[in-house]
Amino acid sequence: MMQNPTGVITPLTQSRTLRRVSIYATVMGGYAILPVWNDRFPQSDFANVHSEIHAALTLVLGWLLVFRTNTAYSRWWEARTLWGRLVNASRNLAEKLTCLVDLPKDAIDRFQRPLAGFAYSLKDHLRSRGSLDAVPGFENSDESPEHVPNYLVSLLYEELRECRRQKLIDGDDMRVIDQELSEFLDICGGCERIYKTRVVRSYRIFARQCVLLYLATLPWGISNDLGFWTIPMTMIISYFMLGLEIVAEHVEEPFGFDEDDLDLDGLCNTIETTTSEIIARAS
Repeated sequence: MMQNPTGVITPLTQSRTLRRVSIYATVMGGYAILPVWNDRFPQSDFANVHSEIHAALTLVLGWLLVFRTNTAYSRWWEARTLWGRLVNASRNLAEKLTCLVDLPKDAIDRFQRPLAGFAYSLKDHLRSRGSLDAVPGFENSDESPEHVPNYLVSLLYEELRECRRQKLIDGDDMRVIDQELSEFLDICGGCERIYKTRVVRSYRIFARQCVLLYLATLPWGISNDLGFWTIPMTMIISYFMLGLEIVAEHVEEPFGFDEDDLDLDGLCNTIETTTSEIIARAS
């Protein structure tokens, strides 16, 4: 059954990225008018390229763009996997603190703030605007640590040490709980690696140069064979070529505010809601 066409057309009007690509493709369509209608100037030997040569170049450039897109998407997917681990680790830690050991309510409440706040601190940290007073539950704190996620993990370890000192938990409990708690900084380190290590600049520039050079010569190379159809063909090819490059540029930085970035606010809300529910159920 054919898909509803609105499901294909609607994203063109709602997505900022696709609108941007559409505008560029339209500009390339306007540029393609030159070799179609401007017959006053004969084409040079460079411009008069057989269309089969451009077909071969399309294949090579397509491989380059696929590799570029896969590299960018692997960064996005790794970031999503890390945040999925954070959701699971937060829930598991909350369950162990409330069900595995018998802690008093005041001790559990002291764990709740840094446990739920870690995700918010990591989100802000990856957006270069981290401060402790921006974390829910720490609005009135006088502390100003440079690395807020690490500070909150330190608070959780300090609470564990205090519970151990009061003999509320033993060494075996500590080891079991530490399996989840150690995940927090591992996840933070993985996200920082993605955030601070961009795709090699030379490779990104090289891919863009290849795309622009190919699109600049495309209409001149196919106009003799396609005539007027050079214009729509140039627009279609430009849409996909430029679209792959622009989407890859957006996807390779998954922690920002673009529409293709991870929904970090939603993930933080999920962690806070589920961990609070687990702790409230045990109270």
